[in-house]
Amino acid sequence: MTRPSPIVAPSILAADFAHLADEVRLVEQDADWLHIDVMDNHFVPNLTIGLPVVQSLRPITQLPFDVHLMIDEPRRWAPAYADAGAYNVTFHAEACDNPVALAKDLRSAGAKAGLAIDRDTPIEPYLELLPSFDTLLVMTIKAGFGGQRFVPELLDKVRQVRAAQESGHLELRIEVDGGIAADTIEQAAEAGADAFVAGTAVYGADDPAAAIRRLRGLAAGRGGHR
Repeated sequence: MTRPSPIVAPSILAADFAHLADEVRLVEQDADWLHIDVMDNHFVPNLTIGLPVVQSLRPITQLPFDVHLMIDEPRRWAPAYADAGAYNVTFHAEACDNPVALAKDLRSAGAKAGLAIDRDTPIEPYLELLPSFDTLLVMTIKAGFGGQRFVPELLDKVRQVRAAQESGHLELRIEVDGGIAADTIEQAAEAGADAFVAGTAVYGADDPAAAIRRLRGLAAGRGGHR
């Protein structure tokens, strides 16, 4: 199978929350997706933004919203993010007792469905669910806070998902989130990832747009990408 071109999704978790609209516009011409981390201070020990912010950002940009729900009870909340115009809504396997049913709900609401696997969660029980999803997000840190150090051992999960994806001929984006930067993105691409969440590496750069272009070039040059 020919792997799709890599996607770079800047995370606004690393942006200036006082000027979110301006921060989105900084990356609008170069990003593929805009990654939005929703945390509820229950599933993870951090509290970030929620549905009202997504609704207010939606009219100001054409970028597809890649919403990552790090929350309890995603079945209750996730469809509202699809209704708000999210392109892709990803929820955590650890927080949902029926991931396939929620994936169907999200697709019915017009969004892509994503499943996230946290650092300490084995991937094997979820491989058979892959046909029900459009995105599989592998955390390469512990979910909850930006700026953590990349854990290369977690790329073994990416390799397993890539093998399952290719053997099953599945249309599935394999996304990685956590510590993705110029010195780690090639490893992730080699392992089989084709969508890359980058927070500090983009918004901590002097030129966020140039940082995105560099990351995409590094990802495209390795791991069998076009």
